[in-house]
Amino acid sequence: MGTFEGHLVPGIFFLVYSLYYSVLVSLALLRKQKHIKPPLPPREKRERTWCHLGFVEGSVKLIGALVSILGDFFYPLGVNRLKIIDWEDPHRPFVYKEHWQHTTMFGFFMLSGVVDVVSWFCLARQKPHLERAAEALAFYVLMLLMITHFEHRSVLEVRVHILFLVPTCLLALVITIEVWIPDQPRLWVLKSWMVLVLSTWLLQLSVLLYAPPSGQPWRSENPEDLAFVTIFFTWHLVLGVAILAVIYGLCSLWHHRCSSFIKGSRARYQPCPTDPSGELLLKPRAEAAQFGGIV
Repeated sequence: MGTFEGHLVPGIFFLVYSLYYSVLVSLALLRKQKHIKPPLPPREKRERTWCHLGFVEGSVKLIGALVSILGDFFYPLGVNRLKIIDWEDPHRPFVYKEHWQHTTMFGFFMLSGVVDVVSWFCLARQKPHLERAAEALAFYVLMLLMITHFEHRSVLEVRVHILFLVPTCLLALVITIEVWIPDQPRLWVLKSWMVLVLSTWLLQLSVLLYAPPSGQPWRSENPEDLAFVTIFFTWHLVLGVAILAVIYGLCSLWHHRCSSFIKGSRARYQPCPTDPSGELLLKPRAEAAQFGGIV
């Protein structure tokens, strides 16, 4: 993960997830739902399908984390970092510390995906509290390892990683609250906002550290460069709000158009009354009787 691609791929994954989650939250608020995702009925009443929303989410989370772990160990091709101790050195030192930190982070997100899949597909009853607890644990581990991740780094790297900890800590806290107090719309919105900030800042971090647009690296010893790092992070807070507002607006347009279309369809296709005492049936009979016709 200590490369441009290593930060870019997780950033894209978190961005896609944050956009998806923002859509779910927006639709849930517009429809005044009690749950973001419809809860799964007991096994004896549920349909046998692989297309449950939670099962798909868990599978994507699991596969994404597994691909990231394999990339950390074996990318570029021909490299093998799958060892933790250098047995050839008489002092037996630990090796590849950063890669094992990244793998541990991804591993706990993979564990969260496994818990989602088991809860949605294998258990007789869904365990939403267990799903949220596993997700909160993944963010706590990310936060804990991130604190030690930027030891002995430049001032610039320390600054960007400390700012990365802000949405990470808030996400861990929000998901922990959801374990005990679930289905709170305000927490949905806060979680969606923080995931957006985390994803966009991770993408910014990859560009800032490894591929600055100006072609000149940022200078850790320059106070102005460090000040602008914090300024850019505050802009990401506003960017997260703007993205969430745009998604809510688009979902609102779609929701109202869809609702009006359904109402119009129901009004257009009214069933024909079959009650013999109905007025629509009595009127033709009366007209036929006047002309001596037979109905």
